[in-house]
Amino acid sequence: MRHAHTVGVVREAEAALMAGLPAGALMRRAAAGLAAECARLLPRVYGSRVVLLVGAGDNGGDALYAGAALAARGAAVRAVPAADRVHEGGMAALRAAGGRTVPAGAAEDALFDADLVVDGLLGIGGRGGLRPPFAALAALAANAPARVVAVDLPSGVDADTGEVAGAAVRADVTVTFGTHKPGLFVAPGAARAGRVHRVDIGLGPELPGPALVAFDDADVAALLPDPGPESDKYSRGVLAVRAGSAPYRGAAVLTVGGALRTGVGMVRHAGAEAVVDEVLARWPEAVAEVRDPLSSTRLDPGRVAAVVIGPGRGTRPGNADELRAVLESDVPVLVDADAITVLGGGPLADLARGRTAPTLLTPHAGELARLLGVDREAVEARRLEHATRAARELDCTVLLKGSTTLVAHPGAPVAADTAGTPLLAAAGTGDVLSGIAGALLAAGLPAAEAAVCGAHLHGRAAVLARAGAPISASDLLDGIPRAILELRAHRPA
Repeated sequence: MRHAHTVGVVREAEAALMAGLPAGALMRRAAAGLAAECARLLPRVYGSRVVLLVGAGDNGGDALYAGAALAARGAAVRAVPAADRVHEGGMAALRAAGGRTVPAGAAEDALFDADLVVDGLLGIGGRGGLRPPFAALAALAANAPARVVAVDLPSGVDADTGEVAGAAVRADVTVTFGTHKPGLFVAPGAARAGRVHRVDIGLGPELPGPALVAFDDADVAALLPDPGPESDKYSRGVLAVRAGSAPYRGAAVLTVGGALRTGVGMVRHAGAEAVVDEVLARWPEAVAEVRDPLSSTRLDPGRVAAVVIGPGRGTRPGNADELRAVLESDVPVLVDADAITVLGGGPLADLARGRTAPTLLTPHAGELARLLGVDREAVEARRLEHATRAARELDCTVLLKGSTTLVAHPGAPVAADTAGTPLLAAAGTGDVLSGIAGALLAAGLPAAEAAVCGAHLHGRAAVLARAGAPISASDLLDGIPRAILELRAHRPA
């Protein structure tokens, strides 16, 4: 599991560490790690052409000292100072090692002739989009053929939120120091970071608890439930599914399928006759019954361990009665899609807020925007802020779907999923996710763990379903068992 800390926490930890070190020692540690990663990215160091984009702060100093180390090994290193003043010690070291400078106005030729570009324009304290001449250099670097390495964080990305408020560097690799930064795992900043490599500079003892955690395969594998030798269909979990309607029958089929393929003991589905027929035609192992109108759909808490409600269910008047009945139960509930719209910000939201049993909301950005009464663009730009706000205001777990999936739970660090893939940008995949996470809730996982494991399993399944080729939501169902097997392989022997 990777931990990420905010800028203020990092600054305090660095200050505490530097108080006991010789002047410049921390920058030298960072630069050494940066130089080592740059060397690994080059086919060979000797004779390679490296261009440093250098700002006025410590990130520019890190880049210059790393460039000096590469120049000492025979690389042709050229620095492009993008500020009137740059780190004096770093520039002196670069020149002493044989590096030279190129004026910003002549940077284009150098960038297009480079084997590697190092972004040292702005550090983690930068806010807002890049301004001239930084913005022009970022654009040139984006169009140059060489790979781009960002120092600590791509310039123009907000370290705490991942917000990109204008021009920003797009890195292939980010070498971050001491600890990860939340913006490296949160869209849209995450898309700018590329592969993230952390360099240990000795901050460990000085760091408090993280603001964000990123779950990897081994972390999720440790949480996934396994049936034991004495398990039966009830101990493995019985999931009630309230999904689908006459216009959207497939939503029920996909939600039920997601749950069954994840290993739930039993699915109980209730709905309109046309929907029940579709579910049973595809999943004869489901227990399905016709209950329409929806206001007659009541929940027997003794018969189920968790409920999924909302995918394709619609927003007609009876849906509010159905959602109320589910929220009044004392079992874990996953609220998705149409049910989030029905939930709104009124009495049903108050009912959800007051539940003692776990409640998991799984909105996309538009649904969360409506729930919070803000613009969708605001949610997309500041995903971390809005997911955290929704979890706090509704006192529940929130899984915010999108290009990066975030799981916010009151009083806990936000969790970022690392298995996201553009393959999931297809109709119906969210219904499958509801089934996966619902099955994990029914198996007894706490809401936050069910959300994190469900999102990770969802992403892995998308890649494995067709070996990375484009998929439909139905294809995704075939990838779930493969993803479970792959994740189990990460468990210690």
